[in-house]
Amino acid sequence: MARPTANFVCTECGWTTLKWAGRCGECQQWGTVIEKDAPTRHTAPARVAEGRAARPITDIAPRDESHTPTGILELDRVLGGGIVPGAAILLSGEPGVGKSTLLLEVAARAAKRGQRVLYVSAEESVAQVRLRAGRTGALSPELFLAAETDLATILGQLDEVRPELLIVDSVQTVASSLVDGLAGGVSQVREVAATLIRVAKDRDLPVVLVGHVTKDGTIAGPRLLEHLVDVVCQFEGDRQTALRFVRALKNRYGPTDEVGCFEMTGDGIAEVADPSILFRSGSTTPVSGTCVAIAMEGRRALPVEVQALIVASNAPQPRRVVNGVDSSRVAMLLAVLERRCGMPLSGFDVYVSTVGGIRLTEPGADLAIALAIASARREKALDPHLAAIGEISLAGEIRAVAGAPQRAAEGARLGYTSIVDASAVHVREAVRLAFASAADEPADIPEF
Repeated sequence: MARPTANFVCTECGWTTLKWAGRCGECQQWGTVIEKDAPTRHTAPARVAEGRAARPITDIAPRDESHTPTGILELDRVLGGGIVPGAAILLSGEPGVGKSTLLLEVAARAAKRGQRVLYVSAEESVAQVRLRAGRTGALSPELFLAAETDLATILGQLDEVRPELLIVDSVQTVASSLVDGLAGGVSQVREVAATLIRVAKDRDLPVVLVGHVTKDGTIAGPRLLEHLVDVVCQFEGDRQTALRFVRALKNRYGPTDEVGCFEMTGDGIAEVADPSILFRSGSTTPVSGTCVAIAMEGRRALPVEVQALIVASNAPQPRRVVNGVDSSRVAMLLAVLERRCGMPLSGFDVYVSTVGGIRLTEPGADLAIALAIASARREKALDPHLAAIGEISLAGEIRAVAGAPQRAAEGARLGYTSIVDASAVHVREAVRLAFASAADEPADIPEF
């Protein structure tokens, strides 16, 4: 009896099946299972065109990829200096975070410098974009608007306008008539992105694509989309706060460890050149349960105030509520403080939060969280000019973190004269030094 052959294959991972399925059983992607061609065909070698023959790499002249500044310094910092001609940039972010507002500002500044910009809105009408541009002051005769969802029509607009910058908002809402499926499907996104990127390379035209994100925060569509583009930027921020961050997840023309800081205002989006004041409370009176951590956002050192509150509890399982920090990390620090420092915390509700809505994910903030908890437990305010830098191990040892000299230099610039770091060696000694730096405090180990 002849063995049945697999007639369907997943275009993403190569998984095969006997019958069609809407979802791949291996990579769990939707709409990627297609029927294989019955005959097996092999690609024949083609004649190499004149001038395209392979050459030794030493015979190829280097090309200087010059960056054109966007006029927004925080965005230029993330992009490595600006936009490179022919570059394909993908900007992703949650709905309502401000992607369209940021790109409209980029388009307006480029147009005001004399560059012709084509802004294709596939989600909003021209009137809606014009209304937002009037509110944010992004009006210029060199900024052309088009509301199109058909790829062929967008290519026709390119031939008519001849722009020097193309912005498509968004790639998931544009469809091509040559590919089956609805807009936003895997095949459609792949075809639209590949066509626009090919046009960008042929014409040295920088293209900015807006990408949707899924529920878990990843870019919607095939992962091939991220491989095709040159730069992948992520626009982050809580819609309940005005603070926004732009991070470079991939950058062929610059670093990937830079972060741009922005603030949403009534007049649009504004860059924040020095965000050091945003993550600290404005209180001039020292309060117990607060400590400043010098965190690294990319290559930028930022002071972030950590606040802790401890309340006695009679519940069998005291509450552990955190905001802006990792809950499992706080639970570990509570165990270290109780076991290594003799600080009883099992009978208290513990609340830990950051100021300004920023989220601390790096271990370099461990020491500041521990000192804030110790200050709240003893109800004694620390020196307002004290900052903490360091990672705490389960043994209670303080480990050095990356960028320690830069963090200390930034702390000194902002007026933090006392820095508690890995030189304290152990968290018990760090707690002693922190309380000893407070006014009129003896230099012994505090009792809890």
